Amino acid sequence: MVEKTVLEAVKKVLEESPQRKFSESVDLAINLKNLDMNQPKNRVDEEVILPRGLGKELKIGVFAKGDVGLKAKAAGAAYVISDVELDELAADKNKARTLANEIDLFIAETQFMPIIGKNLGIVLGPRGKMPIPLLPNRDIGELIQSKQSAIRLRSKDKLTFHVPVGRREMNPDYLAENIETVVARLERVLDKGKHNLKSVYVTTTMGKSERVM
Repeated sequence: MVEKTVLEAVKKVLEESPQRKFSESVDLAINLKNLDMNQPKNRVDEEVILPRGLGKELKIGVFAKGDVGLKAKAAGAAYVISDVELDELAADKNKARTLANEIDLFIAETQFMPIIGKNLGIVLGPRGKMPIPLLPNRDIGELIQSKQSAIRLRSKDKLTFHVPVGRREMNPDYLAENIETVVARLERVLDKGKHNLKSVYVTTTMGKSERVM
């Protein structure tokens, strides 16, 4: 059940923000309090599956070869990167940075992970895009589909951080439901739950912002 106040805030932002000539993201600005963010245990790093998705297709890159690579491509991966292509990226950091900026998230067969960490960690790490390991018993197609609705809550060492919850053209009820899911997860993982949440605002890319809690 979506709280009325959240839905009202979403509708107000959508109604009062000027229309743009591009598809705007709807984001949350999350402000924490009473936490020492120099302590790693207080930092938020959580994956959340949005019940209504993000309203767009994510670009997913998969480090794989053989049958797994073929299945990844069939499941909609934007790029399938073989071991040979991985070596090329390792040798050309500009090419690696371009790919990292284009791709929303990466998945990799486990045998690729040490090589990626050694050669591409410097590029992918700071962007928060180190690959998700594909465990031997996991189907690559199912994993790609589940990640299409996934977001990452990452505060790093800051009390304020942002996270997308959908697109402006989505149904307001769907956006509100996604917001409720994010807030509920934050309340579960923060040391003192909702008492560590100073405020949460919903906003469009270039529009108004409205407090939801």
